[in-house]
Amino acid sequence: MRQPAIFFGHGSPMNALGGPHADAWRALGEAMGKPKGVLMISAHWETAGLAVTAQQKPETIHDFGGFPDELHAMRYPAPGSPDLAARVSDLTGATPTTQWGLDHGTWSVLAHVWPEADVPVVQLSLDRRLDARGHFDLARRLRPLQDEGVVIAGSGDFVHNLRTWKRAGGEAYDWASRFNEAVKAALVRGDDEALIDWVGLAEDAQLSVPTDEHYLPLLYVAAQRGPGDDVGFFNDVIEGGSISMTGVRIGQA
Repeated sequence: MRQPAIFFGHGSPMNALGGPHADAWRALGEAMGKPKGVLMISAHWETAGLAVTAQQKPETIHDFGGFPDELHAMRYPAPGSPDLAARVSDLTGATPTTQWGLDHGTWSVLAHVWPEADVPVVQLSLDRRLDARGHFDLARRLRPLQDEGVVIAGSGDFVHNLRTWKRAGGEAYDWASRFNEAVKAALVRGDDEALIDWVGLAEDAQLSVPTDEHYLPLLYVAAQRGPGDDVGFFNDVIEGGSISMTGVRIGQA
């Protein structure tokens, strides 16, 4: 059975501890069932050259600071999959590595999607040598995995501007809402060129994407869309004015 492609707006690591966004992730997992594996592209693993995690038991990486002890104590002991890593390497040329594990862009979300930690998870890095089109073209090479029972997932945020983030919460900035809606509209109409050239998507797009590492995982998900695939959204809110939690499902779930 062909698996969907999923983008998670992961927001703060605190979402790992629960809340409405985590509830939506849990419902998504219940609807999807258990795939053969997950290939995750997270905003939090950037490399000079393409790499893929290949260990049997990936480490839970706490790549953040200043959060409660409860969060630092969390572990997500999902297995890895050397076989899936080898398949990804064959498709993309990625170098298998044991020098990374599951960063918080991955485990803070999947801890709710599959809380039993019984679905194998492999991470593919963001190769900083590539531009947006290079990432999209690379992502297209992953499409056979969906027919092999693997969910292709990305974790980041459409809008991710920490400098303008309101710690106390508040309404979304107009520019953040415009960009969030423009991305959604491009996804619905299947406008890959607009997604790749994201600077032209909306006024003040670069306020929404001051650096692109949280946006690029979306391209890996958008690239999986095939004829007849529908597009759905979940957790479609902007937190603190400038962090988008919007998630995307492409294909059946």
